[in-house]
Amino acid sequence: MKILNSPVVSPFGGLNFVLKEFDKLKIDHLLEDNLPKLPNNSYYQWKDILYSFWSIYFCGGSCVEDLGKNFKQFLKGTPFMKVPSPDRVLCRFKELSSPKTILKTRYGKAFNEFNENSTLNMLNIRLLKKLNPHKYSSDELTLDYDNTIIFTEKSDARHTYLKTSGYQPGVAFIGKDIVGIQNRNGNSVAHALQEDTLEMIFKNLKSEGISISSFRADSASYKFEVLNTVNSYVDKVYIRVKMRPSIYEVINNINNWKEIHTKDGRTLYRGSSSFTPFERIARNYHRKDLLKEYRIVVTKEAKHDGQINIFTNEACVYSCILTSDFESTDDEIVIFYNQRGATEREFDVLKNDFGWNHMPFSKLEQNTVFLIFTAICRNLYSYIIHKFSKTYKHLKENFRIKKFIFRFVCIPAKWIKQARTKKLRIYGHIAFKT
Repeated sequence: MKILNSPVVSPFGGLNFVLKEFDKLKIDHLLEDNLPKLPNNSYYQWKDILYSFWSIYFCGGSCVEDLGKNFKQFLKGTPFMKVPSPDRVLCRFKELSSPKTILKTRYGKAFNEFNENSTLNMLNIRLLKKLNPHKYSSDELTLDYDNTIIFTEKSDARHTYLKTSGYQPGVAFIGKDIVGIQNRNGNSVAHALQEDTLEMIFKNLKSEGISISSFRADSASYKFEVLNTVNSYVDKVYIRVKMRPSIYEVINNINNWKEIHTKDGRTLYRGSSSFTPFERIARNYHRKDLLKEYRIVVTKEAKHDGQINIFTNEACVYSCILTSDFESTDDEIVIFYNQRGATEREFDVLKNDFGWNHMPFSKLEQNTVFLIFTAICRNLYSYIIHKFSKTYKHLKENFRIKKFIFRFVCIPAKWIKQARTKKLRIYGHIAFKT
């Protein structure tokens, strides 16, 4: 076999269309306006740092080190950016970190380490407003909040309740868009000082003129303090209820059970009742004025083993949702709450497609910078796939990034000079226009 040397041809020709779209959005101006000013003698600007970093994931990489020998030789020919080394990227990320906060809960003994980095969270929100101004001018937005565990052996990572070390960041979503992140160490359980986390997220959104009408969360948000915080920002809340004796008393008083038959052949019963939670806690805090009546929607299903519940005298499994929505039907409330399952799947996307399983730093506050910038990359990908799928027939809006890379980014191409201008020569057929 005879081999002939030829100029380097990039296997990621489709990336140029992505970077061109970034320039159309004027993301470089947004970065310069919201990030610290770099020294005048800096060879790389924020545009170069972040375009190169985001290109890792748009080319199928999994960690910052891929920007070295794996990708740099193929990216350096593009006119949209200058490609730095991985060390330069990580060094700039470290400079953006902010000090972590160490707090204790009211009755807890453990020290909780939090880091929110308001500068980068605000950058993310402003970028989302630029990507979809119509969406974020609406008054009918729903905020979903959840925590996830990122397993890592970093030097400051603490043991989680799963007996492995890692971090446990709190993340807020509007649809598929990540709108707020607070990094937490592994020993900080989801409900610990969650009201402070949500206060930060709501304040950031409000400062940018974004109003939230509904809030959904799992049972970790079933707290007196959380409800009071959320009620000051939204009209309606939908929270999974922790089972406790006071809840079983409410279940025993429900007399409007409705039989429901599911598509998989199961039989459920659903009913609702009014309920005022946390009366004892409000009395201890001397804040009875904050008590509020809610509606609790209960779905029950017979247990397979037939074991009787000591509180209800029924052999049933219960699922309860607390809400301030008194207008919707029981079924509508359950359906609306269950839609938050789509946002929980976003954690799988962030961990496997955008690097959350590969923390680059050894410190919590520095990894917060990484989490937010990869979340911004996820938000940018949502915009890119939505827009490009309308033009390129082989793309669909629900594609994961790996499929987008195979279908669109992996096109052999190189930049050439012709008639005193740079042009992109693509080796293949692509029905796409800029």
